[in-house]
Amino acid sequence: MTEQPLLKVDNLQLSYKVYGGSLSVLNGINLVVRPGEKVGLVGETGCGKTSAMKAILRILPAPPAQITGGHIHFKGQDVLQMSPKALQGVRGNGISMIFQDPTAALNPVFTIGQQLNAVIKYSASNRNKAAKRQIRQAAISALSEVSLADPERLLNAYPVQLSGGMRQRVCIAMALAAQPELLLADEPGTALDVTIQDQVLRLLRNLVEEKNTSVILITHTLGVVRQATDRVYVMYAGDMIESAPTSMLFANPRHPYTQGLMEAVPRLNGGGVAEGIPGRIPDYRNPPTGCRFHPRCPRVMSICRREKPSGYPVDDGHEVACFLFDGQHKP
Repeated sequence: MTEQPLLKVDNLQLSYKVYGGSLSVLNGINLVVRPGEKVGLVGETGCGKTSAMKAILRILPAPPAQITGGHIHFKGQDVLQMSPKALQGVRGNGISMIFQDPTAALNPVFTIGQQLNAVIKYSASNRNKAAKRQIRQAAISALSEVSLADPERLLNAYPVQLSGGMRQRVCIAMALAAQPELLLADEPGTALDVTIQDQVLRLLRNLVEEKNTSVILITHTLGVVRQATDRVYVMYAGDMIESAPTSMLFANPRHPYTQGLMEAVPRLNGGGVAEGIPGRIPDYRNPPTGCRFHPRCPRVMSICRREKPSGYPVDDGHEVACFLFDGQHKP
């Protein structure tokens, strides 16, 4: 019997209404996360990764955001059809998110303790109105779990009094305090220097393994994906163009865009200057017809300009949205 996915996104379409038209940001994406699985989501800046994660939690402002099609199933229930009360339960201890910028994620006028206490108090697992002493102790434990020294003192501190690395650890503590089943980590190390980034990512990986929490890790760093995930989705201009187990993807990337990403990684062994991918991401107000990558693709065919490719299986668990692998077309 096949295990039911914890999260399943089917043909999700999202647009933003802007002056002069509409931006078609998500072009029918599909994504699956199983219980206890660590999934990576990679792609260029602006490809729709963060929009997809916020759509899952339904925290995008509407307007301008508008989900125009598809389904988001969490534990078999469609998030898009949930009542506000049911949705609040999902956000309580079903799904949590670590946002990209810890400075913006924390309210500057409240102490760390006030913000962390609120998360613990109103999470679905703590709606029995735990005593203040219990909430405070849980907050101290949450800060200790993310390796922050002197957590009792930090409860009285304001975000501006903490370093970037400390603020990011606080955000991780807040996300994990409600004991979520799925954690959405949106580039949790972007604003940090490389040494602190490595510490935060190692800490996050250890915590989710201890708690058996599923994770979607958004990042630009392929090295992080290779070390920290079980499976990877590659995204381009609002489309999921390749998915595979992590080791399989790095051993044999199949989509021309994924191959371009791999080739763009700087060589540290003196192998020359890394090559980039010619061109730029499309204008979402008037995206290319067919495959959105075709204006930049070195192996483009005529059908690529007319039709959008489906995900074609090329190996066990490895799918590629490219007509090169449909068994009928050759460049």
